[in-house]
Amino acid sequence: MTKAAELAKMGEVLTNSQIGGRRNILINGSQIVAQRATQVTGIGASGGYQTVDRWTISAANTAGRFTMDQSTDTPSGFANSTKLTCTTADTSIAAGEILQFQTKIEGQDLQSLKKGTSDAEKVTVSFYVKGNANATYTCELHDRDNTRYNGQEFSVTTSWTRIILTFTGDTTGAFDNDNAVSMSLNFNLHGGSTYTGGTFSSNTWHTTANQRFGDNQTSFFDSTDRTFFITGLQMEVGSQATPFEHRSFGEELELCKRYYQSVGDRSNNHTLPLFDTAAQDATDSTSTFHFFPPMRATPTLETTGTAADYKIYTNNTNIALASVPSFGSGSTQCGFLSAAVSSGLTAGEVCHVTGNTDPAFVAFTAEL
Repeated sequence: MTKAAELAKMGEVLTNSQIGGRRNILINGSQIVAQRATQVTGIGASGGYQTVDRWTISAANTAGRFTMDQSTDTPSGFANSTKLTCTTADTSIAAGEILQFQTKIEGQDLQSLKKGTSDAEKVTVSFYVKGNANATYTCELHDRDNTRYNGQEFSVTTSWTRIILTFTGDTTGAFDNDNAVSMSLNFNLHGGSTYTGGTFSSNTWHTTANQRFGDNQTSFFDSTDRTFFITGLQMEVGSQATPFEHRSFGEELELCKRYYQSVGDRSNNHTLPLFDTAAQDATDSTSTFHFFPPMRATPTLETTGTAADYKIYTNNTNIALASVPSFGSGSTQCGFLSAAVSSGLTAGEVCHVTGNTDPAFVAFTAEL
């Protein structure tokens, strides 16, 4: 950052009275938290949250497949990046195909953008990227409350490069002030004519779906040699990019846990307790589970797979579960977990639910 840019940013910060507090609106921009996994293979049109927390894959209709890694290949000053590696190419692109690397943001965390007002703020997005070869992709702000888009192309080379993109403020369409998704930051990596068929206009807010991808867009699925690395993602109010705001691992993990909390050792140690539970009778047990921190919304339960993956340990005896653990009534702060067996419990005894295979876990998700 040049001295002139530093002075300009200082002036902007003083004008906006934002001397303290967070600059980076995004969570886990340094890709350091990965509660689910560090590698997932065979990802395609199913998409979804796979590895690093708060960063998801939005995909549809494509035959292309890729591997997603939490990588240690990074620019200086970072420990992790996300790496996408194409494993199955898709060069016959149908109209509705799309692949995006994205994060979703709550409306209540976007009010400082003043969107939909006459003094709407500019937004600056910065990140580090590289790939196996030169490529051009599109970085996009998607206003999901009002179905509005603003995109800019960026170039990828074989070396780590910091990209800085400033988006104009949008005076149309305010964000809802709630805990639902209001905007996503998208990295558009592959798309059909539904998204590429129009004439692209850079850094312009619009409502036309076929103008969302840049005219020079590369398809990530054009070759099984294709890779895409990204880290150091930052979004901040104003027209100046500041150095990446590093947060400690502990801070980043707490922010991620608002959306996803995993219980259990996913590094293949299934004998550790997942949760304690109290037997109600010979077949049923119940546990009160508290969420720290409270979750964004009442979560749903994610489990390893089948009942055979879990067991109850009580009185020096292991008893197989009759069904996977289930989540009963709950809130953003706590809920009831149930574990049932065919027989063998004694009412009132305290039991431990553990895994029976590797890896074994339960997780709670309140993702956007």
